[in-house]
Amino acid sequence: MSDTAEETKTLSDAEWRSRLTAEQYHVLREKGTDPPFQGEYTHPGPEGLYRCAGCGFELFISDTQFDSGSGWPSFTAPLESSHVATDEDCSLGRRRTEVMCSRCGGHLGHVFDDGPGPTGQRWCINSTSIKLEPKDPS
Repeated sequence: MSDTAEETKTLSDAEWRSRLTAEQYHVLREKGTDPPFQGEYTHPGPEGLYRCAGCGFELFISDTQFDSGSGWPSFTAPLESSHVATDEDCSLGRRRTEVMCSRCGGHLGHVFDDGPGPTGQRWCINSTSIKLEPKDPS
């Protein structure tokens, strides 16, 4: 699935429900969270490109993934800063920075300033909100 920004920004709630699993809908459209340590990409695995599970936009590469011990996939940076959007999130009684896909607006997770170098950031992303496109072995 590789939609344009205009195509995904105008999808109705019913269209999102029909194209996403119940779990994907909950995370991407209702700002839900995967249970810790249960996601498919919690620990670094195969090399490749992580795309938005909602619209297929390129978000992260495996070279920036690390095992943060947090229970969620963690990256030091997005593939391109323009591929993600951020917003202040004051839910749960604390201030955090929410991360969203800049193409479809889907909730991805949060970014924190407690990661390793070179950025010092931890892009804490829900496994449900991304899909790995494995690197071509050739």
